[in-house]
Amino acid sequence: MEAAGARALAAARRRGRRLQAPATLKEQRDPQPGRRVPQRRIEEDQEEAVFREVVSFTPDPLPVRYYDKVTTKPISFYLSSLEELLAWTPNVEDGFNVALGPPECRQPPLSSRRPRTLMCHDMMGGYLDDKFIQGSAAQNPYSFYHWQYIDIFVYFSHHTVTIPPVGWTNAAHRHGVCVLGTFITEWKEGERLCEAFLAGDERSYQAVARQLVLIAQFFRFDGWLINIENSLSLAAVGNVPHFLRYLTTQLHQQVPRGLVLWYDSVVSSGQLTWQDELNERNRVFFDSCDGFFTNYNWREEHLERMLGQAGERLADVYVGVDVFARGNVVGGRFHTDKSLELIRKHGFSVALFAPGWVYECLEKGDFFQNQDKFWSLLERYLPTHSICSLPFVTSFCLGMGTRRVCYGQEEAVGPWYHLSAQEIQPLFGEHRLEGNGRGWVKMHCCLEDAWNGGSSLLIRGLIPPEVGNVSVRLFSLQVPVPPKVFLSMVYKLEGPSAVGVALELTTGDAGSCHVGGISALSAETSSRRSPRPLRVPPTKLAKWVGRCGQQLSGGWVQRCYEVNLRGCLLQALFVNFSRPPGSQEEENFVCRLGEIQVVDASSLLTPLPQVQAVTVSQVRWQPAASEGESGPAGLRLSCTLRWAYLPPHVRCFRIHCCRGSGGDSPCRAPSEPERPALLGLAFVNRYRIVDLAVAPAEPGRDGRVEFLVEPIPKEGFLVPRAEWGRAAMLYSTPRT
Repeated sequence: MEAAGARALAAARRRGRRLQAPATLKEQRDPQPGRRVPQRRIEEDQEEAVFREVVSFTPDPLPVRYYDKVTTKPISFYLSSLEELLAWTPNVEDGFNVALGPPECRQPPLSSRRPRTLMCHDMMGGYLDDKFIQGSAAQNPYSFYHWQYIDIFVYFSHHTVTIPPVGWTNAAHRHGVCVLGTFITEWKEGERLCEAFLAGDERSYQAVARQLVLIAQFFRFDGWLINIENSLSLAAVGNVPHFLRYLTTQLHQQVPRGLVLWYDSVVSSGQLTWQDELNERNRVFFDSCDGFFTNYNWREEHLERMLGQAGERLADVYVGVDVFARGNVVGGRFHTDKSLELIRKHGFSVALFAPGWVYECLEKGDFFQNQDKFWSLLERYLPTHSICSLPFVTSFCLGMGTRRVCYGQEEAVGPWYHLSAQEIQPLFGEHRLEGNGRGWVKMHCCLEDAWNGGSSLLIRGLIPPEVGNVSVRLFSLQVPVPPKVFLSMVYKLEGPSAVGVALELTTGDAGSCHVGGISALSAETSSRRSPRPLRVPPTKLAKWVGRCGQQLSGGWVQRCYEVNLRGCLLQALFVNFSRPPGSQEEENFVCRLGEIQVVDASSLLTPLPQVQAVTVSQVRWQPAASEGESGPAGLRLSCTLRWAYLPPHVRCFRIHCCRGSGGDSPCRAPSEPERPALLGLAFVNRYRIVDLAVAPAEPGRDGRVEFLVEPIPKEGFLVPRAEWGRAAMLYSTPRT
């Protein structure tokens, strides 16, 4: 990508953009009347690059595939034909759509024999609000947050090559979930496409396979669902197994934990005839790739027949369940559990198709309740997963909200939707005490308040008189604990409740964990611990955790813990609610969790890399509406920021700006400097600023806007402003 960026920079120079870096800022002659010669110079110092721009309203066009043609916002895209697929090569503009990295570690791994759960997301043709890579102002968007039940996420559409929008890939990977795109052919056009690459010699289908591997490798998703839903000639169908084997082999070599699945449609004769099972007519495709996704109109006798066909690969058969309940299906909608009961009874994996039914067909205002109801009905058939790496940090943000909050401080008001911003989600559900069952705890996601992001975790519960406390498991973990661990919990109680709130953790003997899987831990080797909160932060960590034990803004409270454990395995995190001292009454409580952190304390002592080489390019100016009859018309600025930073260290970047009317830096004025305005979040080393309102430059003076790139480390703490990346733009109007 860096090489592509250098090529684009060189191309910009050839077009007359003249991005240069002289030792000092020099003036240029005015452009000839009627001719736009964009003027840009860079002045480098140790902290900031300064770019010069002459305002012009004739911008260079941006490629429509990568940018929304109205707003110039970067968008995710698909490929509509074989020609587009074969012609695709990595482009500098593709950089916006690249995921942060591969899936996070989780246990058990996808390679285990445990039956898996696949979620196939098919919603109204795809590429809706989720196509806007940097987010949008969508109201009531679809959100998925039950990731701990899911092994594989497929983004499905009816375009030939469906590249998953990067927001989905980032959200899934953060939870350790594998992400697949879709390669689909349909109808007569599909027949022609398949003949073009399957009916000839091996060079044709190998070229297609190599392109699919290259796309998955470049955008950092994990593989493909292959869905051929049209008839094939004998020559073409004869090459399908070779195509699948070549694609699977190449993908395994280039993409860690890469996966190729085949959908039950075409049979070995080339006919399009869905079987609703794995059998002798389609087994050759199953034998050529990683798994088989059945059609939906099966009955239990289909499952019984498949036991012999699948052999030791039961988990590689994904029995399709259409949540919309179209056709002759066992169960769907709020009866989907009937299908899962039979599938799990026989030991197969499940492929849930279009669980967005709860959003598409039911009341949007009741979406969260309906979503929770749907997944709670399936819970007994959906084994959960364990997080197995540190740092583990979450603010419970859903990647959406009605406002933006940063550590208790409101930064912006208004709806927003940004899938990449979704944080790790807990094990949603309800826990009831054994015995009389009167004590209970239930968790919900909630947009009404947030500590960081757009939402928090709302926990309601009841402590009956006969017990002292209730607790609920937030996360399942399988983490070998470093010698010293720092933990933090930010919470607040609603109303006058004096219920005690404490973080608890479960540990086991790390020696019982072996490579390749997790052995069963007996009750004797596992224990729940409640660490004692710190009254003051650890001395060496005070720079990051100086608010331990303090009452924070908005009623939030932070509790910090430092735990020394050796040879232990961290297995679970709980939150415990205890009755106030002296209370004998039934205690109802409502608590919000704003953040949980589990961090290797030594990692906080390691210096962070700095954001470097911030550049400004792809500038577009537009006139804004006049402020009034006597006021000057404003300007709207769009441009692209790029910078250098090592991605493994970062959780995301927060992009800010300071706007001024003169050459002095508005972010660094000696008295009362302007507070930077948050523009948005970036999850790659670039950000497209769109329609930023700036004041027009006064005659004889430069206008100035300064951009700041704030890295947020994986540990989740705020970095001092002096360590942010900076770039400034000086702009002027052309002389007449």
